[in-house]
Amino acid sequence: MSNHLFAESFDIEAAFADVSEYWSPKIVAQVNDQYVKVAKLHGQFVWHDHANEDELFFIVRGHLKIEYEGGRVVNLPAGSMHVVPRGTQHNPVADEECWVMLIEPVQTKHTGNVDSPLTKSVEEQLR
Repeated sequence: MSNHLFAESFDIEAAFADVSEYWSPKIVAQVNDQYVKVAKLHGQFVWHDHANEDELFFIVRGHLKIEYEGGRVVNLPAGSMHVVPRGTQHNPVADEECWVMLIEPVQTKHTGNVDSPLTKSVEEQLR
């Protein structure tokens, strides 16, 4: 996939306005081999990891908790960024609607190797 499929710039509010389903990221840009995605989150996601890719969360609006194995919880208010290291089991949780921007390698599978009703393919994320 080449970068020319995406606009050079985009309005972040408009990008989030196009997201109608929770836990369903939309790809809005590509920077080299990284996708930039926007998503609205609410409730619990699914425990998963990405064996070979780190994942960056930037909280645009709201608050996100990322649960890790062993009981550690990272609390992320709006304006926060957090990197989940590759191979690390994690579970994002949003008690109220939260807007996030994700930056991750293009080959990153939405829910890693976990198949869930919430799993979205790259094709679904491009719509």
